[in-house]
Amino acid sequence: MSRRSPLKRKRTFQSRKKYSGYSGGNRRPGEKPKNFKETVSRFVPLLKPFIPGMIVVLIAGVIGTVLTVTGPMFLGDIVDAIKEQADIKLSGGEINFSKIQKILLTILGIYGLSAVLNYVQHYIMAGVTQSVVRDLRDKVNDKLTHLPLSYIDSHSKGDILSKMMNDIDNISNTLQNNLIQIITSAVSFIGMLALMFYVSWQLTLITLSVLPPSLIVISLISKRSKRYFRRQWDETGNINGHIEEMYTGHTLIKVFDHEEQAIDEFDDINVSLAKAGYKAQFISGIIGPILNFVSNIAYVLICVIGGVYVIKGTFSLGDITTFFTYSKLFMQPLVSIGNIANNLQSSLASAERVFNLLDEPDECADCYDTRIEEPKGEVEFRDVSFSYTPEVPLIENMNLKVEPGQLVAIVGPTGAGKTTFVNLLMRFYDVNKGEILLDGHDIRTIPRENLRSVFGMVLQDTWLFEGTIMENIAYGRKDCSREEVIDAAKAARVHHFISTLPDGYETMLEENGENISQGQRQLLTIARAILANPSVLILDEATSSVDTRTEVHIQKAMNALMNGRTSFVIAHRLSTIRDADVILVMNDGTIVEQGTHEQLLAQNGFYRELYASQFGV
Repeated sequence: MSRRSPLKRKRTFQSRKKYSGYSGGNRRPGEKPKNFKETVSRFVPLLKPFIPGMIVVLIAGVIGTVLTVTGPMFLGDIVDAIKEQADIKLSGGEINFSKIQKILLTILGIYGLSAVLNYVQHYIMAGVTQSVVRDLRDKVNDKLTHLPLSYIDSHSKGDILSKMMNDIDNISNTLQNNLIQIITSAVSFIGMLALMFYVSWQLTLITLSVLPPSLIVISLISKRSKRYFRRQWDETGNINGHIEEMYTGHTLIKVFDHEEQAIDEFDDINVSLAKAGYKAQFISGIIGPILNFVSNIAYVLICVIGGVYVIKGTFSLGDITTFFTYSKLFMQPLVSIGNIANNLQSSLASAERVFNLLDEPDECADCYDTRIEEPKGEVEFRDVSFSYTPEVPLIENMNLKVEPGQLVAIVGPTGAGKTTFVNLLMRFYDVNKGEILLDGHDIRTIPRENLRSVFGMVLQDTWLFEGTIMENIAYGRKDCSREEVIDAAKAARVHHFISTLPDGYETMLEENGENISQGQRQLLTIARAILANPSVLILDEATSSVDTRTEVHIQKAMNALMNGRTSFVIAHRLSTIRDADVILVMNDGTIVEQGTHEQLLAQNGFYRELYASQFGV
């Protein structure tokens, strides 16, 4: 138990809520699935394309199980045959092993064929399972590409990854193992019950007396374990989200000496996961011992009564041996079904989490097809209002017109709405009121892929994937040549650095370019934007991660690139935007001042305050 203040415990609880993938984290821990039947009805259609294979699995399972179930009948015949030969030997005759040998060969054939059919089941089911899981992952991946940015911004990456990987893996394990067990358990139960009635209906009724309490036990335990399995997978998503966040921000954690707090928060989530997992596994695990205890009571009664029948001569020794074997095996299918029931609860909880993700509304579809083939770069905001949440207004009644080819700089304090301005321009979010025009067309009437092809963007947070430098720069445009990539790198002043590397443009970058410096990563993303050759440029803190000398080189390259293009530059360092045609000064979501650098200084207003705070003027 971690010794922590109430404030820290409250903060940790709130951080756990942040990682939850359900309704912003407000779902109560342990709450059972909303609709069990609906989850099952949605999962079954995933198996429809594989019905032929499932039929083969079913047939092989039924035949193989029937063969296995008939085995004890032949064991009884062996017992009777051995007793018969023993009696012959005692009476002075000669023992004949031919009958025993035939029975043994029959048993060997039965169990051998059963093993072959069992192999066929698992072989086919492995293919079906992986195909279903592949299709489900494809659906989730496709869904993630169509979700609005607002969903990604409001959900933990770790929880999304947990649904994509852990939950689907849980479904895979259940499909691979439990579906076959359902078939074999059901056929075994019915087959053994029929053969037990064939041997002795009286002893069978005694055996069946344990069935009602067994079913009650399975039902009660399944209801309880269902809640904890759901909570277990929720907490798995929470811990994945925390680990992902702590790893990506490990440098910042060390800088501010927050290692102990991060460890405490991890411990809290880990303890919650352990408790949920313990309760789920413990409660589901007691099904077997309880059912075995109940079945053993019936087994003792059968042994006593069966022994009496043998003494009276009602049963042969082989018959009672066969029945003893069946009665002992009779509860195994029930135990298996009980365990399967709990595994199904766990996998259905995972399936519901995946379906909840698939049910999230897609980014609103493009209802119009106003394509811009030759963009000019004229941008206009008309009475635009926007907020991420209704209760917190951000941008209100913004009006702005940018002529083609103008360089527009956007400055202001943190939270002024600068990045939101870009999000609206790129249609990552749609405006709540008003309209944004590109070349006179409302951007909501332009297909997103066409709209975004007009823009080139360099983000404050660089993004590079694991691959070569050539591949990362070429990501900016399809079907570009090697020479064009090199020209873009030269324009971004990064060619010399690449040339000094042993493998040059074929140098492999680690995930997010961790094996090069932040400034070099920034230069590569600028080269990517240059290669895209867009009509409108958006530079969001494009030079915020490079040194002063590199910044000068980038500014020269950017000035050449922006010539004749509409460009938006968002920067805190006012030295980078002195040559802008228009500087927009934003504060609290509104444009409070606009003009050139000299004009704004002359106004002696908010811009001058920002300028003075940076340069001490």
